[in-house]
Amino acid sequence: MKIRPTGVIPPMTTPFRKDGEIDFKQVAPQVDWLIGAGSHGMAAGGSTGEGHTLDHEEYRDLVAATVEAARGRAPVIAGIIVDSTRDAIRRGKLVRDMDVAALQVTPVHYLFKPDDQAMVDHFRRMADETGMPIIIYNVVPWSYLSPALLTRIMNEVPLVVGVKQSAGDLKLFADLMMMAPDKLIYSAVDALMYPSYALGAHGSIAAILTAAPHASVELWDAVKAGDHVRALDLHKKLLTLWNAVVSDNLPACTRYAQSLQGLPKTYPRAPMPEASVTQQAAIKKALDGLGALRGQRVEAAE
Repeated sequence: MKIRPTGVIPPMTTPFRKDGEIDFKQVAPQVDWLIGAGSHGMAAGGSTGEGHTLDHEEYRDLVAATVEAARGRAPVIAGIIVDSTRDAIRRGKLVRDMDVAALQVTPVHYLFKPDDQAMVDHFRRMADETGMPIIIYNVVPWSYLSPALLTRIMNEVPLVVGVKQSAGDLKLFADLMMMAPDKLIYSAVDALMYPSYALGAHGSIAAILTAAPHASVELWDAVKAGDHVRALDLHKKLLTLWNAVVSDNLPACTRYAQSLQGLPKTYPRAPMPEASVTQQAAIKKALDGLGALRGQRVEAAE
């Protein structure tokens, strides 16, 4: 692996127009904004980016636009959210010749769950056929991988270099940190970034970072500096924001938070609804509490 991405790595929203098509011109402004906030990298095509809705060509072009906009200033991770080994490999091959640091890959997310050996084989084939470093995005509720299985996959498939541990169970995160201390373990426990960092997370890839990158970087820096008074204060304010955005339309709420901070307005891809008036008010209040709206022209909730 040429680079081991660590730190705050926001998963970008995909800039859809109202008609559902991607406005590729809006990729660069988001990349610049995230880097300007101090982010240590970015992920394209993840769940915050509604990557499950992208066809192959859109996926390829979105990753290409993100890499071009980053211009080597920060590593880019490419998300893959599909339901077959064949499709995952095909997408990995589409971006392997780009300057992509790693693939972020979910287990299958449809109803039928592979057994442990099939899951190992899935990631082994991906590694063998793409030659790319892989980060397992452990998020699918009915296909959730245990710390033991995650550790087994990483030990048996060297190109599986890490895990993005999602969902809200911090004990499972702590168990994984102990079982795989030499691997890259990222927190996607959005509500609990502070304790995740205190437990030794190598970084984070989570929607809360995308909604509030400046405060998220400040929290990372505070924990690294041992400033736990400041870290706890930021945790409480970020938790307030998380409670405002977490919902079935989380990507829509995240992009609304971005628009309040100066990014052009974009839309979720149908049938996901936009942030409701109630959600907008709560998001605005939480961002104001973080000081994220100073100097921004904030439009009233629609």
